Amino acid sequence: MFLGCSPHLVYVTCVHSFWDMQIVRVVTMVLFMQMVPSYCAFTRYVTTVTIPSKEDWQYNEEFIEFTDKPDVVSNISEVSVRYLCSKPCIINVEALASSEFQVGVPVYKKRWKSEKHFHIHRTARVPITFPSMLVYRDDCLLKHSISVHSVILRAWIVPKDLWDQNSENSEEMRTYQNAAVKTYSLVEPISVFERPIKDHKKCIRWDVQYKCKLYADKIPQCFRETDVVEILSFPYASTGEKFGLVKPFDRFKNYELESLRKMRMENPRFTISIWVYLLHWCKARLCGIIHHLSDGLYSTPMLFLTESGFIHIQLQLVLGRDIAVKTHYKIPLRRWNRLDLSLEGRKMTFTSRLGENMEEKQSLLYICDEDVFFNDTAGFFVLGGSKHVPGIEGFFGPVKVYRLTALTTDEIFNLPFGRNINELMDAYYTRCEDVKEIVFLFSQIVNQGRMLEEKNTCGNYYSMLNGRFGDKPLCDSFPWGPHEREEYNNLFHLLSEMIHDLPTDLSDQLEVTSYVGKRIFEKVTEKLSGPQGLDYVSSLLPSLLDSSCCDYHRATYFLAVIYEMGLRVYQHSSQGLLYSLVAAQGDDRLALMHLGYKHLQGIDGYLLDHDLSYGYYANIAAQTSLDRRITEGKQTYVEIVRLIDDQALKTQTDENGDYFLWVKHLATQGNTAAMQQVAAMLYWGQNGVSRNIEAALEWYRRGAVEIGDPTMMYDYSLLLFKGDGVQENRRLALKLMKKAAAKGSHQAFNGLGWYYHNYRRNFTKAVKYWQRAQELGNSDAVHNLGVLYYEGLYPGVAEKNDTLAFEYFLKAAEGGHMEGAIRCSSFYSTGEIKSVPRNPRMAVLMAKYVAEQNGYLGYTIRTALNAYKDMSWHKALLYYLLTAETGIEMSQTNIAYICEENPELASSHLSSDCVWRYYNLSANQINSPTFAYLKMGDLYYYGYPNRSRNIDLAGVMYAEAASQSDSQGFYNLASLIEEGHSLSPVILDHLQINRTVWSSNYSLLLELYKRCNFYSAKESVSPCLLALFRLHLTVAWNSMLRDTMVHITATILLSLLIVIVLQHLQAIPGLQWLAGTESPARYVMDRSEQMDQGPSTPVIPTNTSTERNIFIIRLARLFRFAAIIEAIRGMEERLHLHWNVGEWLFTVSGISICIACIVITLHVI
Repeated sequence: MFLGCSPHLVYVTCVHSFWDMQIVRVVTMVLFMQMVPSYCAFTRYVTTVTIPSKEDWQYNEEFIEFTDKPDVVSNISEVSVRYLCSKPCIINVEALASSEFQVGVPVYKKRWKSEKHFHIHRTARVPITFPSMLVYRDDCLLKHSISVHSVILRAWIVPKDLWDQNSENSEEMRTYQNAAVKTYSLVEPISVFERPIKDHKKCIRWDVQYKCKLYADKIPQCFRETDVVEILSFPYASTGEKFGLVKPFDRFKNYELESLRKMRMENPRFTISIWVYLLHWCKARLCGIIHHLSDGLYSTPMLFLTESGFIHIQLQLVLGRDIAVKTHYKIPLRRWNRLDLSLEGRKMTFTSRLGENMEEKQSLLYICDEDVFFNDTAGFFVLGGSKHVPGIEGFFGPVKVYRLTALTTDEIFNLPFGRNINELMDAYYTRCEDVKEIVFLFSQIVNQGRMLEEKNTCGNYYSMLNGRFGDKPLCDSFPWGPHEREEYNNLFHLLSEMIHDLPTDLSDQLEVTSYVGKRIFEKVTEKLSGPQGLDYVSSLLPSLLDSSCCDYHRATYFLAVIYEMGLRVYQHSSQGLLYSLVAAQGDDRLALMHLGYKHLQGIDGYLLDHDLSYGYYANIAAQTSLDRRITEGKQTYVEIVRLIDDQALKTQTDENGDYFLWVKHLATQGNTAAMQQVAAMLYWGQNGVSRNIEAALEWYRRGAVEIGDPTMMYDYSLLLFKGDGVQENRRLALKLMKKAAAKGSHQAFNGLGWYYHNYRRNFTKAVKYWQRAQELGNSDAVHNLGVLYYEGLYPGVAEKNDTLAFEYFLKAAEGGHMEGAIRCSSFYSTGEIKSVPRNPRMAVLMAKYVAEQNGYLGYTIRTALNAYKDMSWHKALLYYLLTAETGIEMSQTNIAYICEENPELASSHLSSDCVWRYYNLSANQINSPTFAYLKMGDLYYYGYPNRSRNIDLAGVMYAEAASQSDSQGFYNLASLIEEGHSLSPVILDHLQINRTVWSSNYSLLLELYKRCNFYSAKESVSPCLLALFRLHLTVAWNSMLRDTMVHITATILLSLLIVIVLQHLQAIPGLQWLAGTESPARYVMDRSEQMDQGPSTPVIPTNTSTERNIFIIRLARLFRFAAIIEAIRGMEERLHLHWNVGEWLFTVSGISICIACIVITLHVI
């Protein structure tokens, strides 16, 4: 492990051990004292120095030595130089410092002339000032201290006449190496953290001074960067095909480590440690374990497995050629092996350690004659197979690379995976060896008995007598004892049931076991497809295991899903992982997609690793492209049919279904669109129709020859070209293709280009037709033009153009072209095109897009859909579960829907929460439908068993649906706001809602309901429109109510104020006239009369005043102002004795009420 320093502390190295520092010092001293080459031969990193011998000192009268020197590097140092010159000379003194990354860096230089006092010993005291970065530790002003391992003082004498020469070699003759008289001495450096802090003796600003005090006692930490690269930390299944795991190495961020890496390109030191589990030795000449590719060529290092089980090691030398070494021992099968390759300069060591405890060890040592070249940042490393070589058949364990260190096998820290998975794998393959042996021997014994029976069935008279009276023929008895029969009781039972079905023409063990495994699996699936099939899962596990051991790996994938999902068994993640790896290694397509999806998402305990995911998806993507060209096998076109979509379900039919019969009827009437649809249904197996190549060819022929439809002419001519289901006829095919092109078919133009490219090798004509097809929007033609650029075959272009080819491939991929997507995914994975940055995630997504169109996957999905239509819930649940675990989003939503509709079925057979799991997985897909987001939003909003409500996550889910223009998403978000919940700014930004409307809930609701209405169906009144209308009415009513209450409140307050004022004025003597119409004199007179005559009787109001008051009260009742009516009645009773005041007050109140009514009416209008 290397611990380098951060770019901000370039020269501050981390603390090493005492012995490491001593070793480096000794090495440095050797370099200077013994003057040997510092690196391997034939490199440019050579430091040669010659030490003068005693004979040289005696021969030359000149003399120089250090008589007094500093012991350690310090700020103020002084050295005494004693020397003697016989003629004018130049004395040179120099200090060199060496660190871990650089050797012999000058840090001090001094020279002077000696032109007098010849032949006399003289002594000069030379003050040496070392740089502050060598003397002091870091502080707030000194940022870049250097950790040095040694400092060397050296001095030498150069004759003045030689110094003054200007010849070509004069500069070289002045150096220390060529001096006749010279000396040196070592000065002990001080560790960085033991150095004093420098007194800068300058006025420091207060803020800088405060910062200095703050960090005075803190030790600077090194930027931790290691040279160890963990290529693989999770099991990887290698199928033995040309697919593998791609890993490029980046440059070091640390300057010192990167400098060391560059310096060691021609003198490499690295270690590679790989765990492998081999099932078979290589079936080709070489199979890839790990190899380095740079510019499409092999580079250091390369490890291959041979067909005999040896390891082939290959290295690239500096001079350009390669060397190869082969081990003298074989790698054992079906056991974990750790392969360690270490290179130190020219010495290569390879070690194989066997078993988890690495108890057995075999080694190989080889010394190269030349230097090895190793540039790990050029190109990329491949674990397994690549386009140049197939991979091994087996599994990879942890893989580590030490980029700058050569370690012994005991120093390498690379442990195997957990003991559980290793023990399970060993037990599985041990059992499977026994199962294969039993099956093969059983079939041989059965066939032997059949041959004896056939021999005695017919013959001559002698044979009949010999059979009656002679010795009876005997066949071999079963060699298995009671223990084997008990252990493999289920297998013997299955074999006895199919004893009459075993074929007699199979002699190879692989063929026999494959046949038996397939038959066992068919029996199991037949039982599982019954009305209560899932109830038998646990009892059928031994049969599935026997089928798996017979190399029928669809059964292995069944086991993986059963154990991972807990289908009628306890969940066992290790067992599920084991069977997933075994099935993927056996090249089962569903298992490959299963592992690729799990590593893409990083779920269920699988490592999130896009490179590892791509290793699986690239395999299935390439097979998908090949599978489409094969008409045999259980393949069906992959169709997106969701169980919640009634319209899509109606189009799913069979040969006797109403939909197919109706389309077929239209086709017989000459409808070209119907003929195309019928032919496609029969050829690809679409819409639930079984594949029928012969019937499809007949419809293609009728449409092409009899009707003259350009699309069908192209399809039929393509089948004639390839001889796919029909006899090859190039002449008729070319004739039909040209006719279709004459009618403007872009497919036909592409077909003509394909014809001239493949059959005539006329690239000019091919480009002409492909360019025409490209103009018409044909993605196949775009891909084909990219192939010409990539292979350097484009007419008029001298060499290949990878950048332009990628642009064509990408354009074709965006148009749905499979091959274009596969090529683009490869470029994104490797980054081999300099103009295309490496993007592992994009590589995975493109490969995943192609893989999800695999025909075998489509057949499984079709089986699930047919089971659902037949209301076979157990079978539908099983097959949708199988495809949902491969990452098919449609299957995930469909199985969630089945579990939601049949909760008892899901809870009784699955350990995991089916509804929550698969709606959640669907919502995390790239192409997730909006209803999956809405479902998850509802689950978060309402809560779910064993899960609490989460309004924030509900809002996130609704926002995702809304971002895809789903009106329900906008409606739900608006409902959250109306309930008093707030939406986070992240959601509002995601929906691109203007920030000016964030401040008001009304403006937010208005914006959300407007968008909801905009994306709603236009043919009817949507809930969004009604909600928007309700929002407007609510706002208008609230506004009206608010204004009305203001007017009413103001009127009541004004009336009460008037009453209070009048009562107050009436109580003041002399001002009572203000309350009525009498004059002050009359008011005083009446008052004096009342005092003389006694109490007066109340004045009865007139009829006119009474009618006016009744009118006001009725007007108030008309507008249902109950509060006003009660107030008026109360005032009437209180002011009954002062009717004039009351009359005036009622008049004012009536006018105010009328004004308020007018204002309200105008506002409403």
